[in-house]
Amino acid sequence: MGLSNNITATVNFIALLASIPIIASGIWLASKPDNECIHDFRWPVVVLGIMVLVVSLSGFLGAYFYRRGLLAFYLFCMALLIFLLLFVLAFSFFVTTPDGSFRVPGRAYDEYKLEGFSGWLRNQVTSSGKWHKISTCLARSSVCTKLTQEYATADDFFNSNRISPLQSGCCKPPTACEYTYVNPILWVNPANPMDNPDCYMWNNDQIQLCYNCNACKAGLLGNLRREWRKANLILLVALAVLIWVYIFACCAYKNARRESLFRHYKQGCF
Repeated sequence: MGLSNNITATVNFIALLASIPIIASGIWLASKPDNECIHDFRWPVVVLGIMVLVVSLSGFLGAYFYRRGLLAFYLFCMALLIFLLLFVLAFSFFVTTPDGSFRVPGRAYDEYKLEGFSGWLRNQVTSSGKWHKISTCLARSSVCTKLTQEYATADDFFNSNRISPLQSGCCKPPTACEYTYVNPILWVNPANPMDNPDCYMWNNDQIQLCYNCNACKAGLLGNLRREWRKANLILLVALAVLIWVYIFACCAYKNARRESLFRHYKQGCF
């Protein structure tokens, strides 16, 4: 292979490697309890990573075997994927910027308000049809029941900063309702509950808990926001690598075309 082909094959191999963290971050997102219950959010990043992998492989093979048509296909498709990844990053950053969390006196964990999140994100979970499926899925999970194995006393529970937004919103009544702690998923009703619909929605039945509360919907969005913010860091690094690789690949492809035209010109002259 010529020097340009070597460079193109090398940078496309780097792009192929860059697809691995994209796929890994997508699998990590899909494995989370909240994403398991929201099917629309489960696999887009994984699919995008697989597409980057396939396109990068085509570019590597095109450079290795000197198939200019395959290289041109790679450059076209990779440009589309870079713009798609850029759009996913920009959109996810925009919809996850509003943070519905707020501090609660005497608690190490945050609680969440539904109104504090973006309208688009709220619409993905709050409609009655969607939430019924999501809450049923959450009730079947161990997201709340495992709290009883981790916290033995009220002080342990109240002073923990490891309680996720999903657990804060769905597994206990809101602090403002002034329920009395028995264990993380068992609480005693106050004599005069606050005028808050969530205070009346709480039920000690493990199938119900606060799964129908607005606090639970907000906690789910808080989980989604936290997880997508972490995944975005990985995607941002992968995007920077892909852009760098694409620039080198374009330069190498142009050089390969010049070499091909030069050889063709020499053959025509002699």
